[in-house]
Amino acid sequence: MNMRVKRMTKEQGERVNIARFPNFHVSGSIRGMKEKHYGYDCLLVRCGAHIYNVTTEPSIYNQATI
Repeated sequence: MNMRVKRMTKEQGERVNIARFPNFHVSGSIRGMKEKHYGYDCLLVRCGAHIYNVTTEPSIYNQATI
């Protein structure tokens, strides 16, 4: 199971309007969110204090860094 989360600066996040995507706080469990809500193949991006599920727009995931 891939638990990779890419990172994006707050400025980049504002440019792509990342706030419109479902999110959870960084203190939350990535494994738990994948198992119970998003599915194992979801694309997650950390921006600031939140982790966003950007699966519906993979281009945003591709812009983020590892």
